[in-house]
Amino acid sequence: TQHIGAYVVDLPKGKITFLDTPGHEAFTAMRARGSKVTDVAVIVVSAADGVMPQTLESIAHAKAAGVPVIVAINKMDLPEANPQVIKNTLAGNGLTPEEWGGDTIYVNVSAKTGLGIDQLLESILLQSELGELRAHYDVPARGTVIESRLDKNRGPIATVLIQHGILKPGDMVVSGLAMGKVRAMVNPLGQKAIQVGPSEPGEILGLSEVPAVGEDIFSVADEKTAKQIVDLRSGRARDRMVARPKVSLEEVMTAPVTEEREVRIVLKTDVQGSAEALKEALTKLPQEKVKLKTLHSGCGGITETDVMLAAASGGFVLGFNVRPDVNAQKVAENAKVSIKTFNIIYDLLEAVKKLLEGMLSMQTHEKVIGRAEVRNLFSIPKIGTIAGSAVIDGKVIRGCFLRLLRDNRVIYEGKISSLKRFKEDVREVQTGFECGIGLENFNDLKLGDQFEAFIKEEVKDSL
Repeated sequence: TQHIGAYVVDLPKGKITFLDTPGHEAFTAMRARGSKVTDVAVIVVSAADGVMPQTLESIAHAKAAGVPVIVAINKMDLPEANPQVIKNTLAGNGLTPEEWGGDTIYVNVSAKTGLGIDQLLESILLQSELGELRAHYDVPARGTVIESRLDKNRGPIATVLIQHGILKPGDMVVSGLAMGKVRAMVNPLGQKAIQVGPSEPGEILGLSEVPAVGEDIFSVADEKTAKQIVDLRSGRARDRMVARPKVSLEEVMTAPVTEEREVRIVLKTDVQGSAEALKEALTKLPQEKVKLKTLHSGCGGITETDVMLAAASGGFVLGFNVRPDVNAQKVAENAKVSIKTFNIIYDLLEAVKKLLEGMLSMQTHEKVIGRAEVRNLFSIPKIGTIAGSAVIDGKVIRGCFLRLLRDNRVIYEGKISSLKRFKEDVREVQTGFECGIGLENFNDLKLGDQFEAFIKEEVKDSL
């Protein structure tokens, strides 16, 4: 991986810029801001290890970004390599190989021996030709920040990918609330660059502060114009996490009929079988008033990646027998993404059905108030197992409801039977303190388990 996260390959038929996307979140944030930074996505899958959950996440993000996908099946030099299994799995996720009548290019490669690399590069160029990609050179430079950092010697540094125009040293640029005159530019090889054109990456020096990854960057006529733009932006209360505001259920249902009304969901379940069953059941729900689009489905706990995907697409997260981790919950709160979880399939389907039919009603709403982790286990005669726990987020209150989570999968749900500190009953325990927690009629606890504490409120449905 190059230190600036992008590099260029020169070929007889043209150049290809490879972008080492800095994680799912940044990739999604770029798309959320309307910056289409990639023209083709290459998904690399190990022929020996098979399709992993993160592979399916990457595919979901590429699809949501609206870019064509090429699958590179790597490690074909290993005797256990089985590309057919990869194709079978990914075909079930919407990437049907060309030889099967689909439109996805699959290339067998080996990073170790170089097998298939030429074919992969040719496939990328072919896909680019089919996309008829064009750029304007005679316009002010405009691009996207793909990496940024603060260097103690050189100041703020931004790695940019130019999409239109040509950027040169001396140009005045604006990116978010950052502005400045480009003092110097460096290409992916670490050499001084005299200009950076469309689809070319480069590091630039001279900005007033470090811009956010995914932020647009563009050149302006002079410093006065740059200051006016920054002053205007700084005077607004803007949420920089996502460009698309969260759309409430009421706004979806009351949108004029001339507007496209589509509910987008990210579906996470405890096991893959549940995901397949729910996907099938969801497609059979009536969708006359509002269309339903599943952005991504998979098994395992709800992660930050799931929340960011929903945020970038103006969607919701649905969970079956799984819960969001602490980070995902905080990201959801900041990005105003609704997460709804269920432990009965019928309840999940009924909630989505009401959403699609536009039925609003008073529902029992859960409000998560804290999370604790099991650090010790004590067996008390006639009482059962007590979990010596540390509250790691929020608080735990006597009488609240608890979910027992194991790898973010729901093992038990019920009420607290006892809450103690130093053998004394207490009403609540805050973050950073330890306590003893007992559950009603449940003793199958393990070290590392987590408790999610919540209360129930009657509110208008806000899925």
